[in-house]
Amino acid sequence: MAKKQICLYFQVHQPVRLRLYRFFDIGKDSHYYDDFANRSIIRRVAQKCYLPMNELLLELIKKHGDAFKVSFSISGSAIDQFERYAPEVLTSFKALADTGCVEFLCETYYHSLASLACPAEFRLQVEKHKAAIKELFGQEPVTFRNTELIYSDGIGEQVNDLGFKTMLTEGAKHILGWQSPNFVYCSATRPKLKLLLRNYGLSDDIAFRFSDKNWDRWPLTAEKYLGWLKEAIKDGGNVIGLFMDYESFGEHQSAESGIFDFMKALPEQVIADGTFEFSTPASIARRFKADAALEVPQAISWADEERDVSAWLGNELQQDAYNKLYGLYEKLAILNQPSMWNDFGHLQESDHLYYMCTKFFSDGAVHKYFNPYDTPYEAFINYMNVLSDFTIRVDNALATK
Repeated sequence: MAKKQICLYFQVHQPVRLRLYRFFDIGKDSHYYDDFANRSIIRRVAQKCYLPMNELLLELIKKHGDAFKVSFSISGSAIDQFERYAPEVLTSFKALADTGCVEFLCETYYHSLASLACPAEFRLQVEKHKAAIKELFGQEPVTFRNTELIYSDGIGEQVNDLGFKTMLTEGAKHILGWQSPNFVYCSATRPKLKLLLRNYGLSDDIAFRFSDKNWDRWPLTAEKYLGWLKEAIKDGGNVIGLFMDYESFGEHQSAESGIFDFMKALPEQVIADGTFEFSTPASIARRFKADAALEVPQAISWADEERDVSAWLGNELQQDAYNKLYGLYEKLAILNQPSMWNDFGHLQESDHLYYMCTKFFSDGAVHKYFNPYDTPYEAFINYMNVLSDFTIRVDNALATK
């Protein structure tokens, strides 16, 4: 009998953070970024997460060979900052690519919401990211992972039309109903596009709950987790998608929590047991037919309890910023100036809208943890000051074109 598949996927992203940009800066100073914070955070997370975790994964691949495989997507915003502040991180990712056991996925270059707002901009960012992955790692991406796993039937059509065979998304309960996330699905409107779903319970056990001593299932060991994996597919299923932020390792879950020891032990437990094998998304898509089509008329994501896009577009502040930003696209297309496109890209990073979220209840703690602002309103005011200056630059450039 064919072994069940474990798909380990990690998201790597760091936004380019905005500096404190006051009303009186508008029209006078067009440097928008907090270079000190960006450098400090990249260096810190590199030392706590990226470098030690990449070293661990490389050791595991050397030890287990083809029996251990993982996949990544690295946003263009993160790549740019690695090149600027921590080139050794890219070197360590290249070492992983050279093993042949790591698949690098494509996404929007700026970790943006372009798939919801502007098909033309979405295409440009995807092509830019695909070219960057090919140049850095020598791989032509065939699997797509949209920002924060955002997916809908319409987005699936765009992704399929861009030539991708497979896409990752969330195993959202309100979409699946009675169905399990542990099967291969396909797009309802583009049946050739296969969908691999995140098992959010098992993923969050590692990414969010691992170090929580109040969790009734703490502590989590590799042996215990293997039992949960086997329990998850006892009634059927071919693949378990364990998708999580890479920063879960060493940053969100500290080294002192034992997270690295857990990840070191898990492959050995899984491989020795023989029920599962580790596979990349592309490999799984080649080997398995879709069990069913998945209809997703409204966009889903892996964010918050709702698993929708309300984390970025759930209030009037966010919608105002989003509409004003993407309302500039046609002007930018006429100008076609690289410096303008670059700023436009960084202003699209979904993090800026995430900071404006006003969910103070069920998911408030998550938003607070990632948020450099004291309130959503401060985030909105700072962003709109930057956007006002950017709009003035665009209009002035058009007037002199």
